[in-house]
Amino acid sequence: MEITMSTGRAAKLLGVTVKTLQRWEREGRLIPVARTDSNRRLYTETQIRHFLGAQGAGRVPTKLVAYCRVSSAAQRPDLANQRRVLEEFVVARGLAGVEFIEEVGGGLNFKRKKFLALMDEVGRGEIKALILAHRDRLTRFGYEWFEHYAQSHGCEILVLNQERLSPEQEMVQDLMTITHCFSARLYGLRNYRKKLDEALNASVEHE
Repeated sequence: MEITMSTGRAAKLLGVTVKTLQRWEREGRLIPVARTDSNRRLYTETQIRHFLGAQGAGRVPTKLVAYCRVSSAAQRPDLANQRRVLEEFVVARGLAGVEFIEEVGGGLNFKRKKFLALMDEVGRGEIKALILAHRDRLTRFGYEWFEHYAQSHGCEILVLNQERLSPEQEMVQDLMTITHCFSARLYGLRNYRKKLDEALNASVEHE
């Protein structure tokens, strides 16, 4: 049996409020699969996915977003520089109604709040084009996957590709993060092997 989710979780996935879900139930648009003993609504992931597919059928994405990011607060001057360059690009292209998103967070951090919200919008088929000063402003690694994800949901990614907008200092920070991550993992493996050897030795001694 598929695991159910609460109204709050379902509302978050759909990008609406709990009150909207309650109204949709009254209108017969989205009926909960079950209710708890306390009469709380329950939904399933499959149900939400099918509903999103039905809602998005025939919908044409219209939203334009320009995304700017730096790793730390100390790099805010570069954040302003990114926005300025993107604004010049938008004006030159004659694009209107572009939403600018600015975020401070590492390129290896996939839990960035604004980044996740942006990906949710892409997944809902709401964004027509995502504009970046440089591809690593979106993510330091795995850009090709995100590009494929965006394109499969009707979103084109426009990259200005100006290397000067990708600070060397930030790349060093990301490399240090990778080094720290693998060092911690290596230490964990060594610790695991040590405990395993101790357990095996203890087992042999008791035989």
